[in-house]
Amino acid sequence: MTADRDPGLQPERTRLAWVRTTLSYTVATVLAARTALRGGASPAGIAVCVLCFGFWLGFVWVAHRRVQVLATADRPAALTSRHAAAAVLCAAATAACAVAIVL
Repeated sequence: MTADRDPGLQPERTRLAWVRTTLSYTVATVLAARTALRGGASPAGIAVCVLCFGFWLGFVWVAHRRVQVLATADRPAALTSRHAAAAVLCAAATAACAVAIVL
């Protein structure tokens, strides 16, 4: 026996999680840029800032698409593996940039 799926508040919670994650990512990117440029703008610091900003834009793009799907569809489709991989790649690359900033 299959009952109709009642999504309840799960899509709303997921949408809010994407928004919170994007906000946290934004703060981390701004702090990384601040750290990289502290004491003067070196070419390496500027390069790391540009990379962090690029990865942040990629993540924001994926998050924005996901939030739109969750907000507009009655039964939102699952996150595609391509979009999930893009989000993970952006986060991992930003972590690598953070390591480069610290070292």
